[in-house]
Formats: sequence, C-alpha cells, structure tokens
Amino acid sequence: MTCLADLFSQISSQKKKTGVIAPKRFVQRLKKQNELFRSYMHQDAHEFLNYLLNEVVDILEKEAKATKTEHETSSSSSPEKIANGLKVPQANGIVHKEPIVTWVHNIFQGILTNETRCLRCETVTARDETFLDLSLDIEQNSSITSCLKNFSSTETLHAEDKFFCDKCCSLQEAQKRMKIKKPPHILVIHLKRFKYIEQLGRYKKLSYRVVFPLELKLSNTVEPYADVEYSLFAVVVHVGSGPNHGHYVSLVKSHNHWLFFDDENVEMIEESAVQTFFGSSQEYSSNTDHGYILFYESLGPTK
Repeated sequence: MTCLADLFSQISSQKKKTGVIAPKRFVQRLKKQNELFRSYMHQDAHEFLNYLLNEVVDILEKEAKATKTEHETSSSSSPEKIANGLKVPQANGIVHKEPIVTWVHNIFQGILTNETRCLRCETVTARDETFLDLSLDIEQNSSITSCLKNFSSTETLHAEDKFFCDKCCSLQEAQKRMKIKKPPHILVIHLKRFKYIEQLGRYKKLSYRVVFPLELKLSNTVEPYADVEYSLFAVVVHVGSGPNHGHYVSLVKSHNHWLFFDDENVEMIEESAVQTFFGSSQEYSSNTDHGYILFYESLGPTK
C-alpha cells in the first residue's frame, strides 16, 4: 500500500507537464507479496484488481484494529469517568463489533440481496451479500443493460435444486432472484469474456459485441435506489484473440476528455471512439480490442 501511495504521490506532485512514471517499486512489491505475479505468464486484469482491493482492505483493517487496541489500552489504564458511575452491560453479555468500513468500501462496495420466494407459502427469504464488482455473463450483440437484466432474472428452483423453506419446514419449489440493494459509488462491471469450453477442453475468449453506454441507469435495484444513474469514466480493454496472451490498454475520462493509455503512450481520443471497443459482431474479426472491465461513477446519492 505504501508503494501504491508513493505512486499516486509522485503523479500528483509532478512538476513536469508531460512524462511518464514507471511503477517499478509497486510491481516489485506485488511480485514479492504474491507468487502468481512473479512469472512471465500473462495475468488477468480482473484478478489483479480483486487482489489489490482485497489486500488494501486487509491492510487498512489491521491498521484500524491496531489503532483501536492502542486506544483501548491507553483509556483503560487511565481512571474512567462514567455517568452515574455505572457501566451498562451489553444484552446477554455480547459485545457487538461494528465492521470496519475503509475508504475502499466507501468507494467500491455495494450490497446485493438474494430473494427466494417459496411457491407454496409465498414467504420471501432475503440474504444480503456485499460486492466490490459485478461479474456479468455476456451474449453476442447484447448490452450492459440486458446483461444486468439477465443477472437479476428470476430462476425457478425445482427437482434436485428445491429450497428448504423454514416456514413449511420442508423442501419446496421456489423462485430466486438477485437485486442490488445498495448500489456502490463506483460501479465496477467485469464482462466474463473468458469462458471454459467443454468440447475444446480449454478457455476461449468471447469477442462478443456488448454495448456499454456512456450513461447507465440501474433498474435492478430496490427502493430507495430505483433507477440510480451512472456515468462511464474508465474502461480496461483486453487486446488479443485468446486468453493466454494479449495486452491491456485503458480509456479514461479526465476533465471531460477521453484519453487512451497504452503503456507509456497516451493520446486524446474522441468520445465516439469508445464504441470501437464494444466487441465484434462476427466471431472472426480483425478487431481484437474488447472492453473487459468498466468503471461507472454514480451521478446521484448512493448513501
């Protein structure tokens, strides 16, 4: 995390108008910390993003716990002033620990709710889970909106997949769907472009054309976040025809201009050029530059 912070510090404090900064120390540290990144094999950008965010969260949580422990130790060693001289015990003697919320959570974390409705008694069971990004299955000539609809489509649980209903006290047929209970401030969408093909016995890259709009309205949300709007500000693009080789470039919107980053080469592009990275409408195409990870920023309140 120190190496990452140094990198951001170097960029922001740079006096030169133009130039590049090679993230050597950060990459060295990354390789030291995780053996997956030590080889010359091509690594997946989505796996790297997940690793980076989770690792930063771990570091921040450890720091917060250490600070809290120090604070508790110092306060317990000094005489404590308590109103009326009474300490109120927690119910059943249980101390509820509040989860530590880091800046990674504030920026990227959203909440999904998994709703299951028993088809016999109509009781709805909801289970919440947090996410830092959404991984979406893709289809040929589709859009992010249709991929999100499929993500939240209703699935019927029957036969061997029946659901145990607590109210009926037995296995029952049920309907299950996933909705976004709390949308994140920054919505990261990962398009599942690498799929394992049973017949081939290996992974294949799906070059499908998937339209990602500059403005996105989330419809698979629950109240009070109905139709929350997002604006696209960055795209990680995978260049290459297969999963085991290729190159990554990125598009970033900065000060209302779109920039194209390819290693140390940076150029300004027209907003209309973003659509050239949607994918290919035919399976075999000379264009192998496909949008892989999308970053959307919320235009409204997500708290």
